[in-house]
Amino acid sequence: MIPIIIIIAVVVVLGFIIAGIYNNLVKLRNNRENAFADIDVQLKQRYDLVPQLVATVQGYAKHEKELLESITAARSAAINATSIDDKIKADQMLTSALAGLKVSVEAYPDLKANQNFLQLQEELSDIENKLAAVRRYFNSATRELNNAVQTFPNNILAGMFGFHKEAMYEIEAAQRAAVEKAPEIKF
Repeated sequence: MIPIIIIIAVVVVLGFIIAGIYNNLVKLRNNRENAFADIDVQLKQRYDLVPQLVATVQGYAKHEKELLESITAARSAAINATSIDDKIKADQMLTSALAGLKVSVEAYPDLKANQNFLQLQEELSDIENKLAAVRRYFNSATRELNNAVQTFPNNILAGMFGFHKEAMYEIEAAQRAAVEKAPEIKF
């Protein structure tokens, strides 16, 4: 009788341990998804702002048609992306296109002084700062999930329940070289 009670107690304790690990993994996965939802909110604001910015620039920079079309295409791709990985790639394309716009604007002193453009540029800058913050939070949530999925004994249960290592929100290799290069300051 006593060995059966010991076996039952061990099984119950293991059941609680497994349930605890599983619940923690679910919590971490949900936290990561919530973090990406925060990114989605900021991206939506950015997508809504981009057409206004493009329209303002178009009034001044008619010959920059190719750049403006690439921004519009990148925005459309970002809006239509469905998975987290697709949204990350589309966002990187839009970020790159907007960086090209910032460079192009330097050629138009009147545009840089236009009040509407300045307000839009300030709003875009604010959104970019908020995006940077929520991306950091997303990466933190992803790191916590990845740590839980890859450490023992969680890794055994994670594989059984379909949890796996998730991708961080990183810049593409092509953009990395430009980001790591020190800025040139000219007077």
